[in-house]
Amino acid sequence: MNDTTDPRFTVLGGRPGKIVAVHLSYGSRADQRGRRPAAPSYFFKPSSSLAASGSEIVRPAGTELLAFEGEIALVIGEPARWVTPDAAWSHVASVTAANDFGLYDLRANDKGSNVRSKGGDGYTPLGPALIDAHEVDPTALRLRTWVNGDLVQDDSTAGLIFSLAQIVADLSQHFTLETGDVILTGTPAGSSVVVPGDVVEVQVDAGALSTGRLRTTVTQGAQSFDAAIGSLPAVDDTQRTEAWGSAEAAGLSPAAPALSPALRDKLSRVPVAALSGQLRKRGLNDVTIDGVRPLTPGSRFVGTARTLRFVPHREDLFASHGGGQNAQKRAFDAVGEGEVIVIEARGETGSGTLGDILAIRAHARGAAAIVTDGGVRDAEAVAAVGIPVFTAGAHPAVLGRRHVPWETDVAVGCGGTTVEPGDILVGDGDGVIVIPPGIAEEVVDAALAQEAEDAWIAEQVASGHPIEGLFPMNAEWRARYESERNA
Repeated sequence: MNDTTDPRFTVLGGRPGKIVAVHLSYGSRADQRGRRPAAPSYFFKPSSSLAASGSEIVRPAGTELLAFEGEIALVIGEPARWVTPDAAWSHVASVTAANDFGLYDLRANDKGSNVRSKGGDGYTPLGPALIDAHEVDPTALRLRTWVNGDLVQDDSTAGLIFSLAQIVADLSQHFTLETGDVILTGTPAGSSVVVPGDVVEVQVDAGALSTGRLRTTVTQGAQSFDAAIGSLPAVDDTQRTEAWGSAEAAGLSPAAPALSPALRDKLSRVPVAALSGQLRKRGLNDVTIDGVRPLTPGSRFVGTARTLRFVPHREDLFASHGGGQNAQKRAFDAVGEGEVIVIEARGETGSGTLGDILAIRAHARGAAAIVTDGGVRDAEAVAAVGIPVFTAGAHPAVLGRRHVPWETDVAVGCGGTTVEPGDILVGDGDGVIVIPPGIAEEVVDAALAQEAEDAWIAEQVASGHPIEGLFPMNAEWRARYESERNA
């Protein structure tokens, strides 16, 4: 450690060699995000991002999603390498409060690494005081955060998915934790967006011991990012939802609930044709995604829509939106288990809208299927991945020939019908159909009943009965059917 006179490092006594942050560690935060990791994962923050209590953090011009994350910070005392969880805590010298600020506007192009979204000057306030780690129980530390005096986070290390000792031990498997290194141990539920003028305070308590309140004030910056040098900030509703903590908090329509296992099971037993018939009876005729067929014969899927929209190709727009972690890559990186990526390509098949790498990514994330009214590149390789893909055709050209990846998680037009995020989709050899979530239970129950009835009619026809009066059933046949069904 050095730079002992720099005010940014006052609480530590010098500049740390490295700052390691945990992505997701509290059960409350995992439940809020809808995903619970099996093991901890990490990213680095530069020491230049440190700040003292009482400092200001600047929200850059042209951005909107600066979010706070109250956290417990560990300061390493004795170097640690290949230590066990039982011995790990003895290598921690101190505990203090931290605020792991992040700018979600810059998150997409640095997804995972968080270099720019988490590395800005002042994005890691620490302090104002240290607690001796040897005087506390690491499983009983309390963390609280206030915004403008209102308590917004209140949790303890008892709510961690991974204990503080496990985090230290895990990191020591990969590199030496040196004296003065800082570990940010993750944030609980309640993290959200702050705006210029807001004051954020974080405090860690261990019984009677306390760090005091770490205070940071948000200010507005005047300088914008330069597109000629690097990519510009960009946000969509997915980033807004994650930054604010929920769709409701972000002022967006709440996401449709996931398919229940029971509803998914029923939908998986009904052909698309039967669902189409029931939707038609309810006045819904324009709910089929026309012109798409499965790459692999026999493919079938059930899932909820996650949408991606392409706009017609234009050179300047492709230059600004086609590179880096663009909307196409964000969609495939964000798709969840049981979801269907639905791509609006305007029926333009003169270019691929995905290839085998993106199909592999969707499959790895547990996506139910991919539906595009555009083309698929590397079609044989995509078919071999094992995820159902319904497409308007194959084409060898890359994305930039016909399309610009534009936005995600919005209503799209695919194959002549509108698909909203959260809509239920079912696909089989007859095509793909869209079911409004609010009537899905009603529709599938009616379709199952109709399928049972049709199967009984087929048996009668196979045994030699004529179709007249049987299909559809007249009163006499209906009575016989009801009698046998209830027997």
